Amino acid sequence: MATIYVTDREGNEHVLQMENGANLMEQLREIDGGVEALCGGMCSCATCHVFIEAEWSAKLGEARDDELELLEDTECFAGGRSRLACQIKMTDELDGMRLTVAPEE
Repeated sequence: MATIYVTDREGNEHVLQMENGANLMEQLREIDGGVEALCGGMCSCATCHVFIEAEWSAKLGEARDDELELLEDTECFAGGRSRLACQIKMTDELDGMRLTVAPEE
């Protein structure tokens, strides 16, 4: 079980409890001010764009090329911090991670 701290688009903080293997996008769809995730997690729309706090980026590893391509096309791309929530699976190592939902485009 991992605890994740999420700042939504309105600046409100949410504390999420997530099981190992759970998809971050699915949880973020459930909160007010969360993500739309129009493609349902298929890595094809970038509507689940989040900013990961710098110290957690290394624990997530590199974004795949298809994810990076989508992110680079967004207006608020932040190299090294931008990720798609649909591509993040929870692990014990991510316990305490902090992220912010990217502005809607």
